[in-house]
Order: sequence, then C-alpha cells, then structure tokens
Amino acid sequence: MSKRIYNSLKITDLKDMLSKTGKLYGDKIAYQIRVSEGKYKTYTHKEVRYMINALGTALINLGLKDKRIGVIGENRFEWEIAYLSIVCGTGIVVPLDKSLPENELESLIQRSEIEAIFYTNKHAKEIERIRYSHKNKLKHLISMETDKHQDGIYSFNELIKTGKKLLERGNREFLDAKINPEVMSIMLFTSGTTSASKVVCLSHKNICTNLMDLGSILDVNENDTFLSVLPLHHVFECTVGFLLSLYKGSKTVFCDGLRHITSNLNEYHVSVMACVPAIYERIFKIIRKQIQKEGKLEKILEDEEKYRDFPMEKKKEVFKEIHDLLGGKVKLLISGAASLDKNIEERYRLIGLNLVQGYGLTETSPVVGIGTNKYYRVGSIGKSVPSVTAKIVDENSDGIGELVVKGPSIMLEYYGDKKATREALRDGWFYTGDLAKIDEDGYIFICGRKKSVIVLKNGKNIFPEEMENLVNKIEGVKESFIYGSKRINSEDKEDIIISAKIVFDKDVIKEFYNVKNNQDVYDYMLGEIKKINKSMPNYKAIRKITVTEEPLLKTTTNKIKRQANLDEIKKSENQNIG
Repeated sequence: MSKRIYNSLKITDLKDMLSKTGKLYGDKIAYQIRVSEGKYKTYTHKEVRYMINALGTALINLGLKDKRIGVIGENRFEWEIAYLSIVCGTGIVVPLDKSLPENELESLIQRSEIEAIFYTNKHAKEIERIRYSHKNKLKHLISMETDKHQDGIYSFNELIKTGKKLLERGNREFLDAKINPEVMSIMLFTSGTTSASKVVCLSHKNICTNLMDLGSILDVNENDTFLSVLPLHHVFECTVGFLLSLYKGSKTVFCDGLRHITSNLNEYHVSVMACVPAIYERIFKIIRKQIQKEGKLEKILEDEEKYRDFPMEKKKEVFKEIHDLLGGKVKLLISGAASLDKNIEERYRLIGLNLVQGYGLTETSPVVGIGTNKYYRVGSIGKSVPSVTAKIVDENSDGIGELVVKGPSIMLEYYGDKKATREALRDGWFYTGDLAKIDEDGYIFICGRKKSVIVLKNGKNIFPEEMENLVNKIEGVKESFIYGSKRINSEDKEDIIISAKIVFDKDVIKEFYNVKNNQDVYDYMLGEIKKINKSMPNYKAIRKITVTEEPLLKTTTNKIKRQANLDEIKKSENQNIG
C-alpha cells in the first residue's frame, strides 16, 4: 500500500471535517459561479459552512430529523450544500442519478423510502408527478432554483433564510446534532436497472477514511481549483471532486458541459480534475489537432523523446505552450471509472501533464488505489491507499485473479440484501469482481471484470477491455464492444470466436477515407482489424465484426453495459436468422 506523504488532517465525520477545515480555510473561496459573461459570484468556506448550518436547521424544523432525503440535479453548488446539510446532522442522504427515466427514478424513491427531495428545474415535472404516487413516502419537495416557496414546494434559498433566523434565535438542533460515524448515513444505488441495482450503505467513517487517505498521498491544497465534471451522484466525483476540495480548503468550479471542458480549464485556471478516460482522450485529440494546425507536431514529438526522462517540472517548462492551452495551471488529472489507455496516459506525461489512474467502487467509498507523484507506474492504478489492504485470490498461472480489499472505507452492507452482502463481504474482505494482478512492488494492474472475461474452448482467457482499447485506436472508431460468439468449426464442433461490434464516426470516416456506404466502412474496418490481429497471438484474433453508427448501451457514468449489449446482439442475430 502507499505510504503517507503529506500531513492529513484527522477527522471523525463530515461534520467534524467542516468544523475543522472551516477554521483553517474560512476566508478562502470555496465556490466560483459564473453569473454572466466575465462576472462571477463567489462563496467563501466560512459562508458555505454557515449556509449548511442554516439549511440543516431548517430541514430539522420541517420535521425531517433522521429521515431519508434525496438529491437530484446537475452539478451545482446547491447540490453540494444540500448533501452536507442532510448528512451532517439531519438524516440520511440519497444521491440520485439525474439521467434516470421517470419510472426508474420513481422506483428508487420508493425503494429508499425518501420523505423529501432536493431537485433542479430539469426534474420538476417528474418529481411533482411522482409526489402523488401512493407507493412512496415522498412529502416535501425542495427546489434548488426557485426563490420563494410556492404551490406547496419549498425554495432552497428561502429555507436557508428561515434557517438563519432560527440560528439567530438560538436554535441549535442541527449544530448540536451528534454524528455516529459507524452507521449508515449515505445510500447509493449501483448502476443497472432498478430491479438489479443494489443499495450501498456508507457511513461517515467510510468516506472520511478515504478523504484522509487521499489527502495524505495527493498533492492538493488550499490554492487549488477543482473542475467538477462527472455527475455528483457518482461516489467518485462526490468524494474525489466535491468532498476532497472542501477537506483541503480548495476552490470548486463547475463544467458547462463536455464540449466546454478545455475552455473551462482555461477560464478558471483549473489545477485539479477527476474525469473518465474518454474525456482525456478527447482533450488529447483537441491538443494534437491544434499542434498540427500550427505545424508544430514534428517538433513536439522530437521534444517528447528528448525530454522523456526529465522531471515533470522540466517538461512543464518545455511544453509550456501546450499547458497554456489548458489554462496553464493543471497539476493533477485523475482518471477513473473505466480503464485508461496506456498510450494516452504516457503521452500526457511526456508533455508534463500529470495524469494518473485511480480505481475504486461505490462499495469502497470509492478509492482503492491511485497513482501519485511518488508511487506511479504506467498502466497501473498505483498502490492501494494507506488504509486499504489489497490482495489477489484464485490466482492463475499469469498471476491474475480476483482483487479483494480490506479496510475502514469498505461499505457496511447492501441495504436489505443479506445474500448479496454475504457474497461480497467474506471474512472482512470485499470481493470486487475485478480481475487484477499485483507486481512485486505492490502496484495494482486491473485486467477486467470477472463476469466479462471470455473463456475460449482451449481454456485461454480474453479480457474484452484490453481488446477494445486496441480497436478504439482505429481512426474513426468511436467505441467498440468485444464479445464471444459461438460457431461450428471445421471439425463440426462448437467453438467460440472473438467478435467485435464497432461504432464508427461517419464524419471522420468520410473526411479521411472517402467512404460512400456502410460496405466501404466495413471493408476499411476489416482491414484495420486484420492489422491488429497480426500484432497478437492467434487465439486472440478478432474473427467477426459488425459496424454501426448506433452507440453502445452504457450506464450514466459511461460504462459499457456488457450484458445488455450482448442481449441486443443476440436479439439482432436471431432476427436476422428468422
């Protein structure tokens, strides 16, 4: 595991965190919000903590002490204030996925027994409809965007005003509320359909342990600016983006959308960002396109090799022009939620952009391992964080097996699902369901999901994610899905072959390769796949491809839904046979 590098403030719970860090960083800016072109509203850490106390006091005054309260909406500072006003003395917070269709959202509200919910205008109509269902306990609706209470709906801003008045009159119900760091305070739904999704129970201790671990190994401080990009209901963004920023006294700004990331990095001079691999690939392409446009690519590539073994600080000087494209202040980019292409990771680091991989799950609060300035290896997720022990079980001859972890940041249980809890938690170890290997120095390398491994008839294991990374490098490929198909071989026996569903970008293909129809696209892709096949063992070769413009089925955090995509493919094949 990683050793602690920096001093990390000891905290027992999130309320304790707000209290201690408020004293340390009270006058520093916590949030910078654009209100119009070139104009911003800022909130200091002291102001933020006062708002949390006021809102929490108002919630208890509404009769919501010890109740379950939902939060749903786009990333914004009101979402974060609401979350902390619930969890730091009012009740249990239930972050909800803003991308869910109404029927699934209603199901989650019902399953979690939410009695109040914070929401944005985008969700107003569906939330108001759900409110009248006799199947749930929903009573109080709180809009994050209206200025006044109206039509039986509370206003976030009005509740804060009410809470401030209550505090001035001496109401200390929220301020004096005791936190038990060992019990469930956060309910999180895993990805999947509402019937299949599990409810992860997390405590203050789980989250705070992870915060202290991250604070002790990542170079983050009160002078940093975090760009919030990933959905806040996802525990990766919640812990690494939102809570870590407050814990370290940093400033948070909000992304205007995926298309605006590079301009936001520039506008706010962002220094820290946690994001998914696809975004880093997009940024890389933008940088590369700009360099090519200016006719500087050849010189940049020469300098990458020339300064390959130099320290990161020197690379930042050499490639200052590239850093300036991203605002000039970037010092830490964290990639998580999916596998990062080793080539992309290396190319970032060659130009002095400190891109590291992190790995975790909702059940682990979330970070299990992460690359740091001291503990870093290309292709690895680093070593496990200081409080987490990791090991491999059921190891094969290549040293690959299931990754299991142990530590105080591991979830309490799956709510209402003893069977699933017993399967996941055994003798204090959490079984991640991910296949990995750990090298002699303790660096962890994730190989893929245990459930998604393709086992060939000769016993060889194929990791789809590894193959997809290769296919995705083909110019014009948006994404791909590797799966196993059954076929009858020359000996009249059933065999399994590696197949690929390839989603292509029509504009890119047309621009670069002058294709006229899908057959041309297929022929081009087939030729590129044959090139890939020559670079790998024969048993790994892709034997069948399909091409399409239709995107793959994915979760709201952009992970491929493997079983759902496989079902779609089988359904399509059966229809074609019929």
